[in-house]
Amino acid sequence: MKKPIVYLNNWSGDGPAALTGGSEPRAVCLPQYRLHETDLAACCALLVPAHADQRNLQQHGALLEAYLESGGTMVFNGHVAYPFLRWLRPFVPGTAGGIAGLRVQRATPHPVFDGVDPEHLTFRRGVAGFYARGGNPAPAGAQVLNTLGPDELPVDWVLSLPGGGRLLAHSGNDLWMYAGSADSAGRIVPQLFDWLHGGAA
Repeated sequence: MKKPIVYLNNWSGDGPAALTGGSEPRAVCLPQYRLHETDLAACCALLVPAHADQRNLQQHGALLEAYLESGGTMVFNGHVAYPFLRWLRPFVPGTAGGIAGLRVQRATPHPVFDGVDPEHLTFRRGVAGFYARGGNPAPAGAQVLNTLGPDELPVDWVLSLPGGGRLLAHSGNDLWMYAGSADSAGRIVPQLFDWLHGGAA
């Protein structure tokens, strides 16, 4: 039996339908303020949305780091405001103006973004800027996957840890907002879950 993927929910309700809805949900909801009561070793991966309470996560940084160092996987979305893991640094906003400052570039191939056209990340419904407006600095040893603008700010990066743990950080809105997209960005969610369930690093 597969270990569940857990969505950390700090809102009321059952989490985003793309993850926790339907007859075969991709993830199960865990109320954020019960994180400390949970055996993370029983989780395949932990999904942290962009609006998570980072000050609360700081209180449980040791728990989360132990989970990652023992082989767990985490996906963090959003701007780092309170670095709750030692590998995180505060968000750096982009400074370049115009479309050039919002353009997403592929830095390194990765299974989560296989076949995803960076133009479909730069523009959503004809508007630029939804995917990212800056970057969370990548720690030493991380693989930068996508960058933003002429300064090549790291928008997406993945850090592989010695114990088999993986930390995927995305500096914008939740990656699962692209579920069901008609363009190539619609590939992100199914490919993300394939990766979470043990796909190539």
